[in-house]
Amino acid sequence: MPTSAAAQGITEADSTPPAALLEALATREGMAAGHRRLVLLWGQLGDFDSLEYAQALAGSRGRLEQAGIKVLAFGIGNEAGRQRFCAFTGFPLAWLEAVPDATLHQALDLYPGLQLPIGPWGNLLLMCAGLGSPGTLQEVLRGYTGDRQAPPLIDEQAVIHAPPLPPLRGSLFARAGGRGFQRPFELATIRLRNMGEVLGHWRTYVPRDAFLTQRGGTFLLDADNTLLYVHRDRGILGFAETMAQPLRFLEPYLGA
Repeated sequence: MPTSAAAQGITEADSTPPAALLEALATREGMAAGHRRLVLLWGQLGDFDSLEYAQALAGSRGRLEQAGIKVLAFGIGNEAGRQRFCAFTGFPLAWLEAVPDATLHQALDLYPGLQLPIGPWGNLLLMCAGLGSPGTLQEVLRGYTGDRQAPPLIDEQAVIHAPPLPPLRGSLFARAGGRGFQRPFELATIRLRNMGEVLGHWRTYVPRDAFLTQRGGTFLLDADNTLLYVHRDRGILGFAETMAQPLRFLEPYLGA
């Protein structure tokens, strides 16, 4: 059975979604009250977090649709970026809207990232080093060391292309690290592939550098607009409360 808002760490006073969120949904087809809705705010479409979150959700598309949960993500970018992002991640085009700036993010009180007077690239590099971005370094390390609390990410029959590495068959991770959990270097390989995709098409994914540090958020609304779950990202690679199982918050609502 679904857990209550209180069980998700939401107090009664917080159970009403921000007005700016409801206003945004009111103008989007199929996102009005009457069914559960998962609303995602992403930073740049070329952000590590955006890509990983989209890939995780794409893998659960069938369960989300079966549970009747409508999904809408707002990612900073343009139409060319939206098209390429969805083609690469498998995230449905109908679930993603590209927005030109962080206006909605700001209205929802999402973390803009470091804002030191050193420009967006300088701030981004400091955040990658962990400054103003709690948990980032630990999460990067987890990608290399593996995680027995997380599921495997690469099918044994899959072939992963992550230059400059040679093509890697998924079975290599099983032989080197075992089965049934996230093996060492498995997540790091996926991140390398994601990085190669973005850097190879940088201005498609990131038409403006102004929002490089902008973090996102997750909002799950019930049919009556009650806020069931909220997560505001605090740093890079912090898009989920539990990164080992980023969609765990959805389990109570997806059914068997």
